[in-house]
Amino acid sequence: MDDKGARQELMKLSFKAIRNIILILLIFLGLQLFISWNVYLFLSYYYPETSLAWLGIVLTVIALGYVIGRVKWLGPLGRFFKVIGSYYFALFEFFVLALPIVDIIGWISHIAGADPVGYIPLLGWITIALLAIFLLFGSYNAWSPVVRKYELSIAKKPEPGTPKTYTIAVASDLHLGNIVGNRYLAKLVHTLNGLEPDVTLLVGDVLDDSIEPFLRNNMSQEMKKLTAKYGVYAVLGNHEYYGGHIERYVKEMSQIGIPVLQDEVVSAADGALHIAGRKDMTAESVEPGKRLPVTELLAPLDHTKPIILLDHQPYAFDKAMEAGADLLLCGHTHRGQFAPNHLITKRLFELDWGHMLKEKMHVIVSSGFGSWGPPIRIASRSEVIHIELTLTGE
Repeated sequence: MDDKGARQELMKLSFKAIRNIILILLIFLGLQLFISWNVYLFLSYYYPETSLAWLGIVLTVIALGYVIGRVKWLGPLGRFFKVIGSYYFALFEFFVLALPIVDIIGWISHIAGADPVGYIPLLGWITIALLAIFLLFGSYNAWSPVVRKYELSIAKKPEPGTPKTYTIAVASDLHLGNIVGNRYLAKLVHTLNGLEPDVTLLVGDVLDDSIEPFLRNNMSQEMKKLTAKYGVYAVLGNHEYYGGHIERYVKEMSQIGIPVLQDEVVSAADGALHIAGRKDMTAESVEPGKRLPVTELLAPLDHTKPIILLDHQPYAFDKAMEAGADLLLCGHTHRGQFAPNHLITKRLFELDWGHMLKEKMHVIVSSGFGSWGPPIRIASRSEVIHIELTLTGE
């Protein structure tokens, strides 16, 4: 393709991207108008002077709070907007799913000749009650992590004088930031250390995006309390790339004794285990050519020893298997975080949560310990992974 053809192709892609952004924006504004209209109907029953225009503006500003909050010079006000906007993600999805049903019931009531004075407030308060249940139940699932235990075996022979079974503690998607802070991080540290692990592994998205809350709240001091017999290791997730402070983050983690593996391999347990950490898949777009193929990463290793591979996003299991990984650990999906998003992630990924055996390679995808956006989980739970890995080779 010549330069002219390349420019034309680039223009087509740019036009398509702009068109998609405009389409998404129009859909968003349309849904915001729909939500504002329903809220207006309910409020105007009690406050007839309510202005639909002002209500729509206020709700739209709240809906855009997460974006507004990323403006650095806003400082504490920006953090407030970001938190409010995060919670609105959950409210937005709830309203989009619930209000059409409410409106259909209202329309049927109207056709049946019911008095709006009766059914409008009733439907409004029922919706509020359901929203309260949604928020309370979702918050419990988000802030009350469970420990999921997997007993796995691989047909490799342990080194003479080394253990046959290893305890591995795993956490992904902490999303430390303005919402998930030191108190919840302390719960993670207590839970992981309580497993008395041989190795502790953090599978990406330790940060929510910006490193600023991590530094401001001195979270590294809590993080450095993590202990494991043969070390604590981490890899990058997509959100570390979004924040744009990878070098600073890697330095902070290194200073507290937690190496962040970027297409790197370490030998743990006195050389009995290989732990390989990949750069996140985001590197392929922001650093073209800067992410090693998994075959190149694992090829130099002694494949008679167990190989544990950390790769934040759960893609290309077949390539990891062919490269010789025995255990692949991923996160990223949050299992959709709140229903019915889990039905989407189930279709997007070969495995969006839980355990599978890909021929001889074990795969575990965690739903994550923290949460992105609102700390709300429906049809998913925050979790820590406890693995008992046994070598059964003779």
